[in-house]
Amino acid sequence: MNAMLASPTRKRLQTALEHASGDKRFKILEVHMKKHQFRHDALIEVLHKAQELSGYLEDDLLLFISHKLKLPPSRVYGVATFYHFFTLKPQGEHTCVVCMGTACYVKGADKVIAAVQEHTKIKPGETTSDNKVSLLTARCIGACGIAPAVVYDGTVTPRATPASAVEQLKKWTAK
Repeated sequence: MNAMLASPTRKRLQTALEHASGDKRFKILEVHMKKHQFRHDALIEVLHKAQELSGYLEDDLLLFISHKLKLPPSRVYGVATFYHFFTLKPQGEHTCVVCMGTACYVKGADKVIAAVQEHTKIKPGETTSDNKVSLLTARCIGACGIAPAVVYDGTVTPRATPASAVEQLKKWTAK
């Protein structure tokens, strides 16, 4: 696999492997990969464990996983960016995920997201400067019957309104 990597990527991989040698999280992750016998089809489980250990999936971590599972970096990155529950940036203390699926959108998700953006002064995919709140969107969370749905710190909230979203944000930022 190393022969297939371009020179800059090979250097980054070497740096990642050197960094990994002294980091306990990488050792724990490697044990987790070994438990799955370094199988390619365990990629999502490995990414979940990596994010659990580090809080987010940084480039060096993705290259380390790519190397250990003998997968192309593009495959690992592709999976990490496809699923909304993986993040490539550090997240805030709290997360607000607004579902943008058809049912949620039709019932006002766009107004909810606009109110959250107005209150926090950030766009989806960003974190406030004080690292209190991260704003995310999801294509669909499968909660169409309670649209528009918003997920606050992992808890699904039904029939969100712009006012209810701002109220939740005020609770987080008042602390």
